[in-house]
Amino acid sequence: LLYMALGSFVSAAIVFSAVPMALAGGVFALLLRGIPFSITAAVGFIALSGVAVLNGLVMMSAIGKYREDGAADDDAIVGGAMERVRPVLMTALVASLGFVPMALATGTGAEVQRPLATVVIGGLITSTILTLLVLPAITALSMRLRGSKAQGSTVGTTKAQI
Repeated sequence: LLYMALGSFVSAAIVFSAVPMALAGGVFALLLRGIPFSITAAVGFIALSGVAVLNGLVMMSAIGKYREDGAADDDAIVGGAMERVRPVLMTALVASLGFVPMALATGTGAEVQRPLATVVIGGLITSTILTLLVLPAITALSMRLRGSKAQGSTVGTTKAQI
């Protein structure tokens, strides 16, 4: 599905690279809170993987749009990343803040809710950092290795200068 959305196996792999970082954040959050792995934590990992892929897809589609419009690779990466900072942050914040009551619950059923919420909150923190900082860097590295478009920057130049 990622290949069909992005049109490239490399781009799909870059988007999918957010998942291991998100899972690591979820595991670290469980360890930090002293919560054992459970079935509900596993469900949290599944939900977390979906949000991580969605945020990566939002970022890569913006970068792809800039490239289709004729921007140089570096300009497409910077422009796409800057354009999608707010949507990625809002997606992560909404999901994280929505799970805070579950993570802090002490009443009936809290032992089921806490692992799920802890995994999602911890994983979204690392996944968001990856999506905003590391994913554009991985994209730039892959574009340089493939040697696609010219590497120069056209920011601040007019069409007559190009």
